[in-house]
Amino acid sequence: MANYPPKLAEALEDFSYITTRPERQEYLIQLADEFKDVKVPPSVATQPYDESHRVPACESDAFVWAVDQPDGTLKFYFDVLNPQGLSAMAMAVILGRSFDGVPLEEIAAVQPDIVFDFFGKDISMGKGQGLMGIVNMAVYEAKRRLK
Repeated sequence: MANYPPKLAEALEDFSYITTRPERQEYLIQLADEFKDVKVPPSVATQPYDESHRVPACESDAFVWAVDQPDGTLKFYFDVLNPQGLSAMAMAVILGRSFDGVPLEEIAAVQPDIVFDFFGKDISMGKGQGLMGIVNMAVYEAKRRLK
């Protein structure tokens, strides 16, 4: 975890104390309730969204935007069109909190398998692919700017 941005490492540590599936689900629902904090504002994008922001393989129709900040970092925004996409919303909240204002190199080092640390190894393949897609898109935005 030492290579992760500090807020992501903190979130992973918080999740490490959750030992049961119902506790994990309840915590993820609480995070999803905070989705409005990372939802894309109209000043960044409005529907219908440009397909270049769509997360491939995400069953919840998730989208990711990264806005350049004056200090060289990024501000991340998300949308999840499926109102039942609570896991995607929770992942967006985790990433928004963890990646905003973080050096690009730290974001670029994050691996998509962190999804399993948050959601457990027993998530469905489809959900896992979609959530890893959200992580991959955010990481891609940092890597693209580092080139």
